[in-house]
Amino acid sequence: MTDPTRPPAPQLPPDADLRRMVHFSAGDGRIWLAGQRMVLVHTAALGALRREFMSTLGREHTRRLLMRAGYASGERDAALARQVRGDASVLDMFAVGPQLHALEGAVQVTPETCEIDIAAGRFNGTFRWDHSWEVETHVRDFGPQDEPVCWMLLGYASGYTSAFMGRPTLFKEVACAACGHASCRIEGRVLADWPDAEAMAADYAADSMIVRLEDLQAQVDTLRSRLQPADELGELVGRSKAFDAAARLLSKAAATQVTVLLTGETGVGKERFARALHAMSPRADKPFVAVNCAALPAELIESELFGAEKGAFTGAGAARPGRFERADGGTLMLDELGELPLTAQAKLLRVLQQGEIERLGGTQARKVDVRVVAATNVDLEAAVASGRFRSDLMYRLNVYPIRIPPLRERVDDIEPLAEHLLNRFGALHGKRVPGFTDRALDAMRGYPWPGNVRELENLIERGVILASAGEPVDVHELFPTLPEQRPPLTVNAHGELERGAPSCGPALYDDLLARGMSLDQLEDALIQEAVQRAGGNLAGAARALGLTRAQLSYRLQRVHDRAKE
Repeated sequence: MTDPTRPPAPQLPPDADLRRMVHFSAGDGRIWLAGQRMVLVHTAALGALRREFMSTLGREHTRRLLMRAGYASGERDAALARQVRGDASVLDMFAVGPQLHALEGAVQVTPETCEIDIAAGRFNGTFRWDHSWEVETHVRDFGPQDEPVCWMLLGYASGYTSAFMGRPTLFKEVACAACGHASCRIEGRVLADWPDAEAMAADYAADSMIVRLEDLQAQVDTLRSRLQPADELGELVGRSKAFDAAARLLSKAAATQVTVLLTGETGVGKERFARALHAMSPRADKPFVAVNCAALPAELIESELFGAEKGAFTGAGAARPGRFERADGGTLMLDELGELPLTAQAKLLRVLQQGEIERLGGTQARKVDVRVVAATNVDLEAAVASGRFRSDLMYRLNVYPIRIPPLRERVDDIEPLAEHLLNRFGALHGKRVPGFTDRALDAMRGYPWPGNVRELENLIERGVILASAGEPVDVHELFPTLPEQRPPLTVNAHGELERGAPSCGPALYDDLLARGMSLDQLEDALIQEAVQRAGGNLAGAARALGLTRAQLSYRLQRVHDRAKE
């Protein structure tokens, strides 16, 4: 509910004045922001630097180092505020920082509150951050976090505001998307107004990393373990909190003999979890047998599970052991358990309670030592209520349930899963694919995945097949029917950023009719203009038109031929 006494959130002014200050000088390979040289850097490169710092300096020193780097960047941008908007209101002048932060590709900033009185030395502001580059790169490398990770961004906000106010004014990150929040959120005050001002100021005090290397040696030598239950097909892949919770339950059950019930939607990987449970258990050197109860005809399922004696039914020419006997000493996975007929359910209950099976058509009870792992995507309580599943069996199976969350609840697992599958299918199809584009990763993170991991598997295999060798998989190779996004910010002929223009087909068509130009005349004019602007350089003109040099030469010859006619 909105607080009526709270002032409305301040609105950022238009940023056209800032966009006009960004110039791309392609001729000499430099980018300028109001006279300051800028550099476009891959976030992957910054992420690699961050990883290097984390592994050599440790988390705390890396945090402080990146905060100081961000602080210096913020101080530089603060000098632009009065230069660009010297006649504007204080709030509009201050907005230069948040808007430059977004324009530079760091984060989208939305003010919630902002009270500034430079003369009195008062500042109180809260801001929401979306699409933080630091969250994306940090979570990509280290998984979900318990503490905020937007260190450079936080330093930038503190450095900018301190320079703008003319006195130390620092921010805290009170919510972070890396910790599971919907957005990041920061609060800023003049340093003296913070109760822990001394500790906050210490984060920006320069110190020598070399002097502290000896203190970090113990951390470097410390063993860090990660839960990676594996079977012959490789480790379970995931790092989200939901995945870790399920994997921890699996690990605790592995050393015991408890019957495990795996639940979850179709395609979440229940068999992979069952195989991992077997591989971690003392039964790992014994058979793992999986049976899909839904794939077996009702009249054959009992003989498949429990075996049959000779003559037990038409066609039973010899005695045959069932899946329980084949899995003796090991693990039996009963997939799609909710589809098991009631008669087979009664026999299964006896196996679980007494460890005995009786072959179809037989009279002798046989002891079996089998660890049962049941899996279903059916609501067993609803099946019991409708009379399709025995309540006593459900209670027996429900001793140790593990819910495997759907992929849409495990967004942090999508990228490591995709990379794992990319390596597998690249090897299978003998094709080297270096990874995914940022657009492809963003599309995967935003997709709801109704088919879960199985659907992801199919899409990655298709992407490997469609991608060019040596090139990363792009979004259209994974999602060919994905609708086009709105035009992005592009660079115009003057080196300024502007929104890409919408389709000019109707206006161009009307202009051609008004001028009385034919299609050949339009092509001739475009080609001649491209060659002229390229100073006669055919290769440059061809690139500008999206042609090869040979294609441009052919079209130029046609221009000359038409001129002679």
